[in-house]
Amino acid sequence: MAIPEIIHLLPVIILAGGILIVLILIALRRHHATTFFMAAGFMASALIAAFFTRPAPFVIIEDLFRIDAFGYFYMVLILLTTLAVIVFSYFNLDHFFPEKRKEEFYPLLMTASLGAVMMTFSIHFISFFVSLEVLSVSLYGLIAYHRTRPEAIEAGLKYLILAALSTAMMLMGMALVYAVSGSMAFSSLWDSGPGSPPLMLTGGIALIITGIGFKLAAVPFHIWTPDVYEGASSPVTAFIASVSKGSVVAVLIHFFFMADLYEIKSIVLIFTLISLLSMIIGNLLALLQNNVKRILAYSSIAHFGYLLVAVIAGGSTGASAATFYLVTYMITIVSAFGLITLISSSEEEATDIEDYRGLYWRKPFLAAAFSFSLLSLAGIPLTAGFIGKFLVLLAGAGVAKWLLAIVLVLSSVIGLYYYLRLIVVMIRPGDESQKDILPAPVYGRIWIGGSLVLFVLILLILWLGVFPQGVWDLIAGLKIA
Repeated sequence: MAIPEIIHLLPVIILAGGILIVLILIALRRHHATTFFMAAGFMASALIAAFFTRPAPFVIIEDLFRIDAFGYFYMVLILLTTLAVIVFSYFNLDHFFPEKRKEEFYPLLMTASLGAVMMTFSIHFISFFVSLEVLSVSLYGLIAYHRTRPEAIEAGLKYLILAALSTAMMLMGMALVYAVSGSMAFSSLWDSGPGSPPLMLTGGIALIITGIGFKLAAVPFHIWTPDVYEGASSPVTAFIASVSKGSVVAVLIHFFFMADLYEIKSIVLIFTLISLLSMIIGNLLALLQNNVKRILAYSSIAHFGYLLVAVIAGGSTGASAATFYLVTYMITIVSAFGLITLISSSEEEATDIEDYRGLYWRKPFLAAAFSFSLLSLAGIPLTAGFIGKFLVLLAGAGVAKWLLAIVLVLSSVIGLYYYLRLIVVMIRPGDESQKDILPAPVYGRIWIGGSLVLFVLILLILWLGVFPQGVWDLIAGLKIA
């Protein structure tokens, strides 16, 4: 590997080196606050390096990775989101579920973000698979990290078993694609020559879609989502809902464009069905929930159904709309789960909808922040979610995907109910027994730090809802392949 290539990978090298240093630090001396600041420091250092090492226009590394502006944008998004999750994680570990061994959480989180970052640069099935496994194996530990909670262990085991099954199917699909094309590169999908069986190629891609659909929690691969969201701690759930899924979206866009999947009508049809089912089933099942984390879990299924509309639309407009929608969703979902972290007591998380009754009268700032997050998820005007959903709808309508566009609008109307239901519950006066649900300000500086991060996220939701042009121009200028 040449020196220029190493320079362009400097953020990744800093992140990988930071994981090793944090592990050594933990082995030498256990101290939760020190480990937290070291992990946050390395994430911030990788983020700073990303602003000075972006190649122009792109660099290909061993046919495995394409380092370009598109990947760098996703990398910055992942690093920023992980940094916010790290802040909420410190509060979560220190107060909600006290463990004798807290420090290992941070290298696990950093390793998961490393796998997610490498996925955004992947243009080859080998690099994609290795990066995916780095992310997935770390998530097994993160989901079940609070080992004293049966729900966490159950969620970790469910995710492990189903993820292993989807990985096996994905590997079989890669093998079929390789048997046809003789290459594992995304761009070599059509290098099979005359006489190659198209059915085997289509079958291989369909199996790969199974693995991608599992990571996106799209219907019918969504069965793990509500249990894992409920069982994992709120910061880990925020990471899964944002970083884990966001990196898969980057791979999916690369795969569609470089492999020109738009030419395979059966694949486009499969994605269309997945999108339709995700929008409909995700919103309908969310209506039946009384657990806030399960509501957000089914909501996330619907949201990635919306996002797939833009991916299916294709073209630079579709890819840009999908990316913008992902930005707005990641900001909003991290703020929602961050608020659940800050709003919970030291004994258990505030997950039941009744825990939020009267919140406006007890903690108006937290209640207002949660309301803005919910309104953004619902796609209400003047929030980031509205602009994201409008751009996705525009991308779908622009290529005459009218069925997808109509279902998007109708399912969004259904989603309004359970979002507004939560807001109404927060406005209703609570009883005396609910006064002790929320943490007291004596929790100290990290509670204030978490509140500041939440405040910044809410400002971003409102800013993107009112002034989206700057971010849209930046995303529209990214070249995918």
